[in-house]
Amino acid sequence: MSLTIKVHFTSITHLNFSTKPCTFTGYNTRIRPKPIYHFNPLTSTSCKPKRMQAPVQSSSASVIKSSLIEPDGGVLVDLVVPESEREAKTVEAQSMPKVRLTKIDVEWVHVISEGWASPLKGFMREDEYLQSLHFNSLRLKDGSVVNMSLPIVLAMDDETKEGVGSSSAVTLVGPDGDSIAILRSIQIYKHNKEERMARTWGTTAPGLPYIEEVITPAGNWLIGGDLEVLKPIKYNDGLDHYRLSPKQLRKEFDKREADAVFAFQLRNPVHNGHALLMNDTRRRLLEMGFKNPILLLHPLGGFTKADDVPLDVRMEQHSKVLEDGVLDPETTIVAIFPSPMHYAGPTEVQWHAKARINAGANFYIVGRDPAGMGHPTEKRDLYDPDHGKKVLGMAPGLEKLNILPFRVAAYDTLVKKMAFFDPSRAKDFLFISGTKMRTYARTGENPPDGFMCPGGWEVLVKYYESLQSEEATQQPAVLSS
Repeated sequence: MSLTIKVHFTSITHLNFSTKPCTFTGYNTRIRPKPIYHFNPLTSTSCKPKRMQAPVQSSSASVIKSSLIEPDGGVLVDLVVPESEREAKTVEAQSMPKVRLTKIDVEWVHVISEGWASPLKGFMREDEYLQSLHFNSLRLKDGSVVNMSLPIVLAMDDETKEGVGSSSAVTLVGPDGDSIAILRSIQIYKHNKEERMARTWGTTAPGLPYIEEVITPAGNWLIGGDLEVLKPIKYNDGLDHYRLSPKQLRKEFDKREADAVFAFQLRNPVHNGHALLMNDTRRRLLEMGFKNPILLLHPLGGFTKADDVPLDVRMEQHSKVLEDGVLDPETTIVAIFPSPMHYAGPTEVQWHAKARINAGANFYIVGRDPAGMGHPTEKRDLYDPDHGKKVLGMAPGLEKLNILPFRVAAYDTLVKKMAFFDPSRAKDFLFISGTKMRTYARTGENPPDGFMCPGGWEVLVKYYESLQSEEATQQPAVLSS
């Protein structure tokens, strides 16, 4: 997927100004376990917050609303069992049939439990699954529609189904054997994998990362129900303090008295073209009359494909971008979005935007080929690069979110920095794709001056050097065996 980016404000599609935690180990064994950061991103800024603007309160402690945008369904879902009830619920869970979770299943439990998928309160039952699969949305009891473009489901095999029997509730068990959650009022239904793949990705071609990792090896049954998460999900990888829930983010936006929050999702290192885009977005929002726009720099932290830069390296690189002053730490919140990555293009980008509504962002930046990738068996993009931003402009349930498409940014060889592309002198611009950037770092070749801040680039070079060292040590062992 290319790192070419776009920003364009003249065609804004939607604009409405108004106890021990559960833990599991990540995927990439190359990721070092030691913490990278030793500070909380919400307290690292030097500015003193203005007087706190109290969130709207109701009789339910789970209702957290920032002043900018309501969560889908009007209530931010919080499915973590209160601490006073955890011991009793854990004892109850021991007597129930068990359903074992994969690492990616645990990530989805994390996503659901904190309200990223509000108003969803558990893994989807069949009616929710079919609405999501065929309509990319859910119709609520009051007749309103919320976006839900990705099915959030839990698969199980024949043996597990037989063990569940006629039980109305099951215990969800993590990869390490710990009880993670209870699923109540369950429904079991058929898992038609081919239909799910075709509707979600638009293809059943082999080689799609999420399909290979999750769907192909999954069981032939889906189990849905209401989720009760026994303890907050933690990963113990030195980055948990960056995994801010929608509730925490909304409170912080109110504390900072933000009148606009613009979310930028990425799964790549930040280069100066990204920074140009984000800084220009803030400038334009100020010109529109907003007084305190806040950037939510929100890297995806769940499952990613093998050749993507690992989360810990990306977070270290993002830290350098702020340290070098490429982005302003006083107007930027860096947090991790815990969702796994599907690489499902226009279908998935709706999920990314919807989740940011629940986090309290009222602007969402979208660029070229969001959530896309190259076709797994042909030399072409899997999706039309412009369809993601077009779909967001029409997607049901996203009407309240302001969609901000980008202009193209590339490396200007005359001024030796990233700049917005000028078609009248196209020959002066160099487009550096994500693949090209990784090739530079892997081979030790420096990109053009001004492409990325030096500190951030050094992080990438060291990462690829460590990979090469690891491969060099493994090769003699393979030859010996």
